[in-house]
Amino acid sequence: MEFTSTTAHDRYDAFVAAADSAVIGLDMDGTLSPIVEDPELAHIHPEAPEALAALAPHVRALAIITGRPARQALALGGLDEVGDTIGDLGRELFVLGQYGNERWSSSARRIISPRPPQGLASFEAELGSLLRRADATDAFVEEKGLAVAVHTRRLPDPEGAFERIEPPLTELAKRYGLVIEPGRNVLEVRAPGMDKGAAIRRLTEELDAGAFCFAGDDLGDLEAFAAVEELRDDGMPTLLVCSESHEQSALRERADVVVSGPDGVVALLRRIAADATAFRTNSELWRTVRQRRRSR
Repeated sequence: MEFTSTTAHDRYDAFVAAADSAVIGLDMDGTLSPIVEDPELAHIHPEAPEALAALAPHVRALAIITGRPARQALALGGLDEVGDTIGDLGRELFVLGQYGNERWSSSARRIISPRPPQGLASFEAELGSLLRRADATDAFVEEKGLAVAVHTRRLPDPEGAFERIEPPLTELAKRYGLVIEPGRNVLEVRAPGMDKGAAIRRLTEELDAGAFCFAGDDLGDLEAFAAVEELRDDGMPTLLVCSESHEQSALRERADVVVSGPDGVVALLRRIAADATAFRTNSELWRTVRQRRRSR
């Protein structure tokens, strides 16, 4: 775990002090779960459910904000069971799938989802020929219902294929009124108007959050970072976390804390829970904890 500046240390301390009014938002792939070749096998970190449950009593709510369909995120994370545990603690877990277009909560227990965007079926009908022309026929196409994701990770040259298909894919999406969301060796095509930033703004208002932390790992989380920065500019205690990997470091320069993948994210969640406990239990103990950590 790395604080990016002295100011970042101060932001962490201010966030912990406001934890009881905080919402913690977490991306899934690359943040709570590892990046793998088959996205249907990206189960969350085995220790994440326990870490989420341990953190829940110290914050207002937890939210998984992901590009995945909500139903898939629930299955890969065992989040139904996690939601039961968090609900028993008097807190709530949200799963906002497909960049916030889908919503599940541990209290409502059902997925609310809009209809697929107009133009998506026509886009899909032309996608195969586009990939053939770009010499990316073997790219993995993931149909999400409300979106389509094209993964180049399985190809011999993932980065080269990504660069070849991005311009024509962007043009085709634009023709049908759709937008492109880039990620780690993946381009997702979906309707405009909803992104992780918009999801954060809605959640903040709905829950009357007094603090916000978001952890993400790639380009698809830039809007989330921007939304949290807006909350910071309005005076709210915030914390931005980059789950860094050797493949992607786009968020490092904007983050307060940099951790190493899902292992680092789980460790950070545990640290926030421990520090929030120290803050609530004894302010003198909290000051001692801060001093010791800053001297390391």
